[in-house]
Amino acid sequence: MKIIAIANQKGGVGKTTTAINLSGALATKDKKILLIDLDPQANTTSGIGEDPSSDGCLYLPLIGQARIEDKIIPTRIDNLSLIPGDMDLAGVEIELAQMPDYLSRLRDMLEKLGKKQNYDFIILDTPPSLGILMTSALAAADEVIIPLQCEWFGLEGLAKIVHIIDQIRDSGSGASVQLEGILMTMYDSRTNLSKEVVAQVKSFLPKQLYKTLIPRSIRIGEAPSYGLTIFEHDPHGAGSESYEKFAKEFLRRRR
Repeated sequence: MKIIAIANQKGGVGKTTTAINLSGALATKDKKILLIDLDPQANTTSGIGEDPSSDGCLYLPLIGQARIEDKIIPTRIDNLSLIPGDMDLAGVEIELAQMPDYLSRLRDMLEKLGKKQNYDFIILDTPPSLGILMTSALAAADEVIIPLQCEWFGLEGLAKIVHIIDQIRDSGSGASVQLEGILMTMYDSRTNLSKEVVAQVKSFLPKQLYKTLIPRSIRIGEAPSYGLTIFEHDPHGAGSESYEKFAKEFLRRRR
């Protein structure tokens, strides 16, 4: 079992879309997936067609008042389960900050869950911030994928989150998180800007940069509003093709 955090402290970069579509693509390849929505806005939950639930989110397990197993729900997609998000998660940041083991609580829960369940991947969709939930997810993860919008200001955010990953790994908390990859999103082949940003990332982190580029696409953006993956919403479009390539590249890195 591998725990994968999809993370970027900046919003609007395709983080939630990537979490949903990577999970959906892997599930269709007979991988058993648990998708966890750690964002109080619960966009992953609604984006995959489920209702946000205060009873179902990780709030109570994180403060030690419920079992994580009881929060897992099935989805309509075979092999894909979900722990929903909810606004209650916003409150858990205050309570976790007061606990001495706040940085390792999520990791400990997921490690115990992994011994009971045979998930191939647990995928964490994180909030667009550098708060307690984000750092807890990074400390719990084996690997981090950073979706990065093809804009210049995205490069500044990349440097910050890479630094945070290094800090967490060196914190003495036992975290062993590694930067698995950078996925360029909202790529527009018609513009020099997109090409230049990709070239800049490649020059600094060539091994981490995915070859797959996720295009700027209306279909990708609107699919979550219908509660659908891109494969369900536009199965023959450029968006579904690119996320399919991304999932295959993700799996090839593990051979």
